[in-house]
Amino acid sequence: MTLPVISLTNTSGFASGEQHGIASGITRRATEFAILSAVRPLHALLSEPSLLFIAALAVMLFRPPDVQFYSLDRIALFVLILVVLLRALALHQPLRIAGPVTLPMLGLLSLAFCSVLLEPYEPENWSLFAAKWLVPFVLYHLAGLVFTDVTSIRRFELFMIAVLAYLSLTAIFFLIDARSLIFPRFILDESIGMHADRARGPFLQAVANGVTLNLLGLIALDSFRRKRLRGALALMFMVALPLAILATKTRAVWASFAASVLLLPLVSSNTRVRRACFCILIFSVVGIGSFFVMDTTNTSFSQRLQERGPVEFRMGMYVAGWEMFLEKPIVGWSANSIQPELARRISDFHPPFFLFHNTYLEIAVKHGLLGLSLYVWVIIDLFRLGEKPQKLSKLDHSDFLDAEFRKIWPFLLAVYLFNASFVVMGYQFVNGLLFTIAGILASQNRRSNSIQTYCAQPR
Repeated sequence: MTLPVISLTNTSGFASGEQHGIASGITRRATEFAILSAVRPLHALLSEPSLLFIAALAVMLFRPPDVQFYSLDRIALFVLILVVLLRALALHQPLRIAGPVTLPMLGLLSLAFCSVLLEPYEPENWSLFAAKWLVPFVLYHLAGLVFTDVTSIRRFELFMIAVLAYLSLTAIFFLIDARSLIFPRFILDESIGMHADRARGPFLQAVANGVTLNLLGLIALDSFRRKRLRGALALMFMVALPLAILATKTRAVWASFAASVLLLPLVSSNTRVRRACFCILIFSVVGIGSFFVMDTTNTSFSQRLQERGPVEFRMGMYVAGWEMFLEKPIVGWSANSIQPELARRISDFHPPFFLFHNTYLEIAVKHGLLGLSLYVWVIIDLFRLGEKPQKLSKLDHSDFLDAEFRKIWPFLLAVYLFNASFVVMGYQFVNGLLFTIAGILASQNRRSNSIQTYCAQPR
């Protein structure tokens, strides 16, 4: 009588244990699946940080800094920083705090941060702070950690060519009044941004659009030199770029573009670059001539050349800003006092908000000689990044940003700095693009110095 009871009890215990084991296995597998599902996207991002970097730049392209808009760009920047730092820790990549550009940029970043803290809280103020100082500082350092191989650098080059094509087509659509083809639609919204009557692109500012077109055009010239851009695409680029520049209706952009096309052949010894500049010059002359011949019905270009109102307003701003700088040349004016002081000094114009329309003057008035000295230091370091190292790695001779590109780098800086004399460079894509290239050049220079040091060591 006892055995059946014992046998029944054991069977019940076994079944209960089996059920518990099955439940534990299901729980464990579900946990593993959840962990893997969470880790796989992170692993993908860690494996391909260049795609994340390019995606972040693409988001910044469509985020005007002085307009209340979606904050997807800030999220993208935060994710990019997190992923690149995790990857650097995993691969034991050195995180360099000192080096060219870093120290003066850190000083400007600190000054601007203190200045924006003193201003009344406005999302636009923090957005402009990020666009002017934080984004270029971060992208400069992350670029050297991300774009370290041929594949990633080629992706970056293709991205810039694609952006050039998009901005050129958008400007041409605006020029021929094919506005239904312009995307995104906020570009046509006259209630936001500036220069709604010009080809301003997603920047909502014609100068920023023109500077970007000019910078990317020079990069496309280098791609043509290396035969990465050829055939029908190269011809379309040479025709579309002058038309897109013309559509910005901005005299500073026109002047910088003409100077870069005329002077680059004198510096470059490459036949393809000289030929491309000659073709662009011909298409520019033909395009300008055609539009001025047709200007009997549309006088916008003639009116733009003769327009004096913006010049007079800017001259008034320059005079007032210079006088303010002379009064407080060391540390500059407090953030809260600049607008009232400008309103007191300028009586002929009454805009809702005074802009200096000059990057250097704004820095001098806001941060004094200290800020201006730091900015000059940044500029000098940027030019020095283009100096050809004594020994380049094999990678640096084979693709984008090679040794020959360093002859074009000063032209990129000159275009940026010249236009900064007529607008405050508060456009995060423009700043991010320039400092990304600078970060890659700095990384190449470090690698070449390491190679040179290694070769100089006694065996």
